[in-house]
Amino acid sequence: MKIKDLPEDDRPYERCVREGPRQLSDAELLSIIIRTGSREANSLELASGILALNYPNEGILGLLHLTLPELMSVKGIGRVKAVQLLCVGELSRRIWNRRRFHEETQILRQPDQIAAYYQEDMRHLQQEQFRLMLFDTRQALIRELLLSQGTVNASLASPREIFIEALRYRAVSLIMVHNHPSGDPAPSPEDIRLTARVREGGELVGIRLLDHVIIGDGRYFSLKERGLL
Repeated sequence: MKIKDLPEDDRPYERCVREGPRQLSDAELLSIIIRTGSREANSLELASGILALNYPNEGILGLLHLTLPELMSVKGIGRVKAVQLLCVGELSRRIWNRRRFHEETQILRQPDQIAAYYQEDMRHLQQEQFRLMLFDTRQALIRELLLSQGTVNASLASPREIFIEALRYRAVSLIMVHNHPSGDPAPSPEDIRLTARVREGGELVGIRLLDHVIIGDGRYFSLKERGLL
């Protein structure tokens, strides 16, 4: 059944106009973005298929982790629609991160706080990302940066790049955060070496390394917590 063949009270677009977007289900919201269906399915059915794709237990959160090929694997979703959905997911991520940054610049001290801050955003990434948290004298977060993105099992970061950014924003302390796409947050030998080099460099320039937190799938590893810092 085409969307236009549904009773007007059941059409997502008309419901949104009449009742507002908050009254719509996730599938109805996505169907409005998709706009048109295919010969086999209307836009609402396509939206339901996307929500069930790969991350069925996460519902709309799964949209943040889907790739272009995964979206296009849904019959009726071509490149244009898939790119639109990727952009919707990225906009949602940026809005959330910006809101979170403004709301959570309170003092962050514990590794579990750091892990919770990044867990949902990083645990499904297919590549390693290296992020930097920069703090002022009160240990309030003043800046967070995506410093580099690497391959499946290697991110690209150097002490030089880290301290260039720390000095640029006049940070007095920092925390390094990166993810392991394998889901296992245990540090590699290179992770341990980088931590030691940044700690030593920080002592020279007066910028303290507070922790290096590695994000896995629902788990984290704090080098400070484990006595490796």
